[in-house]
Amino acid sequence: MREAIGILGGTFDPVHYGHLMAAEFARSEFRLNKVLLMLSARPPHKNETSILHQEHRLKMLQLAAADNPNLEVSDLEIKRPGYSFTIDTIKYLQEQNPQQAVYFIAGADMLYTIHTWKDAEELCRMCKFIVVTRPGYRWEKQSPRLSLVPDALWDNLFNLEVPGYDLSSTDIRNRVNQGKTIKYLLPPAVEEYIIEHQLYLGPGE
Repeated sequence: MREAIGILGGTFDPVHYGHLMAAEFARSEFRLNKVLLMLSARPPHKNETSILHQEHRLKMLQLAAADNPNLEVSDLEIKRPGYSFTIDTIKYLQEQNPQQAVYFIAGADMLYTIHTWKDAEELCRMCKFIVVTRPGYRWEKQSPRLSLVPDALWDNLFNLEVPGYDLSSTDIRNRVNQGKTIKYLLPPAVEEYIIEHQLYLGPGE
């Protein structure tokens, strides 16, 4: 069988069980050899000053993936200068192994913004896309909100339902800042790291 890998990219600020379940479920369902957890250093759609330093995000990602040999943390986009564009990452991986199939894993929100991504039409022809949703969620191709989706994407699109995928990094950061528990929302090692380094606390806390 042709080797296939998945890419789950994001700021992972912080990584949580929703991310890990999406990666593992996609690997199993689509028989991927591995899934790369691709840390984005400078996402073009986010305010860089509002994102935790990449050193902390990378360490938490490594802690979260340590017990799963099928997950591999990648610092490719951290090492590359400039913004983190998906198409540049896909091209690099395909150049390294032209025979390898690439599956890009993302949440359903991707469908509403992918037309704004760099070289979106070309990107949608280059790899497969796995759209991760919570159970019971449905998106309609005919929806006016999806009218700008590149046509090439529909030929390379797969849906994957994952329980717990509606967990939110934003909610976790807010809970930490408010002094609320985050236990069972992310791996214990990540929780301990956040506490040890006093991450996501407000000034003076």
